[in-house]
Amino acid sequence: MTTLANTNSAQSSLVRALRQSGLLAEDLDYQVVRAAMMIMFFFFGYQKWFPYEFERLDPFISNGPLIWWLYPVFGHAGASYFLGLSEWTFGALLLAGFWSHRLGVLGALGSTGTFIATVTIIPFMPEGWDVAAGGFPAMTGNVPFLMKDVVLLAVSFYLLRQDLARLARQ
Repeated sequence: MTTLANTNSAQSSLVRALRQSGLLAEDLDYQVVRAAMMIMFFFFGYQKWFPYEFERLDPFISNGPLIWWLYPVFGHAGASYFLGLSEWTFGALLLAGFWSHRLGVLGALGSTGTFIATVTIIPFMPEGWDVAAGGFPAMTGNVPFLMKDVVLLAVSFYLLRQDLARLARQ
């Protein structure tokens, strides 16, 4: 019985400490996810302004069923600049979403569109599946890099839903 009482006391102390730290705040997960996405957009957007990234983007843009048009419209450097500016815009809107749910909705919509566009590249990426290992689901080349975007798409939907719900409550 003493062991059970000690365990309950330790748990109560832990919960009390977590409450005081703010880790159990009602919307902490939402705020952390928003901040993480914002930081990610700023860093990935920054890369788009350098020549090494123009070349790195080629297999993604060339095989993207929703973004292939960027090269004919903007050229290689311009397409990269367009993506960088878009990513910075969505990151800034996500940042503004800390104070304005309307702007947060716009950032989350942009984020969702971004990751829909990148996830749709996966089936069209040449040499994306290792034939020697039996093909799908043995990823190779650029496909493993794109698979993170499946999670980022889910995070974008989460933010969009949260912002729409908060906007509706206003």
